[in-house]
Amino acid sequence: MERIAIISDIHGNIPALDAVLKDIHSRQIQRIFCLGDLVGKGPDSSAAIDRIREVCEVVVKGNWDDFITKETEFETLKWHQNKLRNEQCIYLETLPFSFDFYMSGRSIRLFHASPFSLYTRIQPWDSVEKRLSMFENSVHTGVKNKQPDIVGYGDVHNAFIQHIQGKTLFNTGSVGNPLDVTQASYVILEGQYGFSEKSSSFSIQFVRVPYDIEFAIQLARLAKMPDLEPYIIELTTARYRGIKK
Repeated sequence: MERIAIISDIHGNIPALDAVLKDIHSRQIQRIFCLGDLVGKGPDSSAAIDRIREVCEVVVKGNWDDFITKETEFETLKWHQNKLRNEQCIYLETLPFSFDFYMSGRSIRLFHASPFSLYTRIQPWDSVEKRLSMFENSVHTGVKNKQPDIVGYGDVHNAFIQHIQGKTLFNTGSVGNPLDVTQASYVILEGQYGFSEKSSSFSIQFVRVPYDIEFAIQLARLAKMPDLEPYIIELTTARYRGIKK
């Protein structure tokens, strides 16, 4: 049996990322996948990119990873852009949209937001039709690929798992900007990793990791990060306060 740690939505929050990676290491998990949004919202996008590149075997692109590399008129986004090196922007631009693999005979697809776009947001309370659409193929995932049995994604910063008409949909929650519980969140998949369709035992485990929120806020203050007050409210209450996700 092998375990894979699935993390997402780091958003430049290094204290949260360090706490999660320490927890993963304590469990002796060697394989880490990241579902995007390395950057933005928090003060340390550059450090987050470097760390994720160092420890993650698979990284897919998030919406922040996409629009942070484009021209903008918004001053807050310009502030975050100016924290990145040119080669880091190139790295973000070249990230894949999705990743498919087998684990214990189940076909699994990982992406940031939906199979249709980095910006199409699907919530756990959306209609059954919308949630089932997460298992569809698209030009981004490959129209001729096998439709997945299991889909994992990030984007909405709310950890959950649902079983819908024989399919399993799960969200990792967010490492650096959780909007459900004021602790970093990630998921562990356990089973036989590979590309075999042979069925065997499989599990999905959700993990919550406390981290030093006050230190994360202090780093944002020291960096003189814009939109500081809504960021503080989100970290301390796990409630959305208007920072673009």
